[in-house]
Amino acid sequence: MQTRVLVAYATKYGATAGIAEKIGQVLREQGLQADVLPAEQVRDLSPYGAVVLGSAVYMFRWRKPAAAFLKAHEKALAERAVWLFSSGPTSGEDPASFLEGKLLPDGLQPIAERIRPRGIASFHGALNADRLSFIEKFMMKNMKQPLGDFRRWDAITAWATDIAAALKSNA
Repeated sequence: MQTRVLVAYATKYGATAGIAEKIGQVLREQGLQADVLPAEQVRDLSPYGAVVLGSAVYMFRWRKPAAAFLKAHEKALAERAVWLFSSGPTSGEDPASFLEGKLLPDGLQPIAERIRPRGIASFHGALNADRLSFIEKFMMKNMKQPLGDFRRWDAITAWATDIAAALKSNA
């Protein structure tokens, strides 16, 4: 039986949704069934043998819908193959550095340790100046964060391809 994969995400302006869609596309191209849904729309994990969960990171925190998903489904996630990702920085720095070297925000680390994800990744994000509030633009300027799309599709594709290979090898 083929593993059905849920790719759930929480986004603020759509960049993380784009990453999730790309992951779903790659999984489907690799012959897997993949549903891509906002985290707040998922109620039941029983149809899925694997879950990829991602969130945009703002102020060193995951978006509330992704954090709530992780907490609400902890037991079910511990019984499945799980991968987690964060997206956020727009500068050229290592994307993991925007969480101060951690793989996940502090409050989620204990849950992740209990779930035992097979992989955790951090990706560069995107910020469109037209969608930011005045305060957000001011913050980005003061933090010296450039605006634009800094998602590295090759890295995202490679990570999703690795997920597909892991799932297919366990099928």
